[in-house]
Amino acid sequence: MEENKEKVEIYSKRVKAGKRTYFFDVKSTRGNDYYLTITESKKRFHEDGFGYEKHKIFLYKEDFEKFVEALKETVEHVKTELMPDVDFTQFDRDNYEVESDNFKWD
Repeated sequence: MEENKEKVEIYSKRVKAGKRTYFFDVKSTRGNDYYLTITESKKRFHEDGFGYEKHKIFLYKEDFEKFVEALKETVEHVKTELMPDVDFTQFDRDNYEVESDNFKWD
């Protein structure tokens, strides 16, 4: 009997941001470990129709805290040092839609 080799998706959050969509997915490995994938998807038009351009980052548990801390620090630097006069609250929920899909596996 062949073992199912697909990665199991445990949790997913989608963020629509203008022409881009970001997907934050928690997946499990065959060894019952967990990791995140962060995918940026952009719709691209071609002569024969359209398709999606995707870029993906895999983030493993040992890097979660370092990644989140670096992201927070970088965003805070842009807000306070590079763009202190911008009211970032104007972007809250205007053109952004967050959807969460919780998957429950029996």
